[in-house]
Amino acid sequence: MTEAEGRIKLSKDGTTARSAIKRGPVLFAMILGAFLATLNQTVMTVAIPELIGEFKIAAATAQWLTTGYMLVNGVLIPITAYLMQRFSTRQLFQASMWIFLVGTIVSALATNFPVLLTGRMIQAAGAGIIMPLLMNVILTIFPPEKRGAAMGMVGLAIIFAPAIGPVVAGYILESFAWETMFYGMIPLTLIVIVCGMIYLKNVSEKGHTNLDVLSVVFSTVGFGAMLYGFSRAGSEGWSSAEVISTIAAGVAALALFAWRQLVSSHPLLDLRAFKYNMFSLTSVINIAVTMVMYADMMLLPLYLQNARGYTALESGLLMLPGAIVMGLLMPAAGKLFDRFGAKWLAVTGLLITIVTTIGFIDLTESTSYTYLVLMSTGRRIGMALLLMPIQTAGLNQLPSRLHAHGTAISNTIRQVAGAVGTSLLVTIMTNRTQAHLTDMMTAGGTDGASQERMTLDATIQGINDSYVVIVGFGVIALLLSFFIRRGTQASEDTNDRNEAAVKRTAAESR
Repeated sequence: MTEAEGRIKLSKDGTTARSAIKRGPVLFAMILGAFLATLNQTVMTVAIPELIGEFKIAAATAQWLTTGYMLVNGVLIPITAYLMQRFSTRQLFQASMWIFLVGTIVSALATNFPVLLTGRMIQAAGAGIIMPLLMNVILTIFPPEKRGAAMGMVGLAIIFAPAIGPVVAGYILESFAWETMFYGMIPLTLIVIVCGMIYLKNVSEKGHTNLDVLSVVFSTVGFGAMLYGFSRAGSEGWSSAEVISTIAAGVAALALFAWRQLVSSHPLLDLRAFKYNMFSLTSVINIAVTMVMYADMMLLPLYLQNARGYTALESGLLMLPGAIVMGLLMPAAGKLFDRFGAKWLAVTGLLITIVTTIGFIDLTESTSYTYLVLMSTGRRIGMALLLMPIQTAGLNQLPSRLHAHGTAISNTIRQVAGAVGTSLLVTIMTNRTQAHLTDMMTAGGTDGASQERMTLDATIQGINDSYVVIVGFGVIALLLSFFIRRGTQASEDTNDRNEAAVKRTAAESR
């Protein structure tokens, strides 16, 4: 199929495109790609201990396999708004999957750590494009009243994949060499590429927007430095000169980036999306919700493996029931959103999430595996009800011209919130563990057995304290959720169009 044959002409309001497109095949191909990219992001976490021994490297060095992946994603996502305007849907999706395939092959063939890290970062360059592109396609081919159900299906990729990733990786590491994780992804990636060639249609018109190189520089430095600083804070501490300087540099670059977007006639990332109140409100709620979500993905495996001695496979299996339930609920939650809106879904979901998270603030060395499964599954039920409805409610308010920018902003916020939340929780856990250990040692006990027992108890109490902070973030999100209202898609703002026209005229005259 040629590029021209693959493109479907959009009418002014998008109705012609929506009626002409077979949405099922388009979503099938793109969700497969998103699922694979998200799965790849999480399988490495349980492999790090083995890779430390394989390559004779420190834990802080090995952690860059996930940190570097996050950095590339965070830097690339803001540029996707430009890419989605400059290239067709098919071009961008296929290019991202080919880049991902190259990174997977490099990782599979790696014989040392630098080559493996390079492969992972190439993978991230491809994966970073897929999720914003998928969300933009949904906004294009589905009317507002049907986007909730479609976003619910997307939830299978962004939530179900990270949950089963540790299970798959744990099984592979117990039975095969670590390279098998990457070799197994090669045929899966090729299947996605073929499905894209067969099923994917172009659902957007290409433009000829010029790339603002200065904005790219500010964005890269800003998001890169911020994510690097927050990722290092977990190991170096928030008072580290390296952490403070990189975060400060990131904030300064992001301030320049924001200024550049507001004065540019062709912004790389149009921050005017924040003038729409529901988009701004749901963006803030998403920050808190993302931090809450990372509790299960990071704290629980630490508790299970470091404090309780469970294997990586057992740790992954504990979260599998919740992942299955979540996978079944998210499409249903999307349909409920289409019918009732996001407010009460978000409130109900957050209440369930908060109550079940409270169940983790008093963990002990004898807390039963069954209890942990039930509480973890309960958290997933709550998350299934609120994640996509909140995000969809904000994006639905944006006019069509801001859809690409809104999805890029939303995914950037999620990435940054994930990095900040992870480092914050690690810091709290580390500091509180040390404080509890100091208190215990002061109270008495100096022999080897007592020291080991006190370290274990202090670690568990430090994790409990981190869950208390998570409950706090959940309460903030809950209070803000009461202000969500069901709105309609905003029409194009006449003042914005006039202002943009003036800026274009001025730019052309120069």
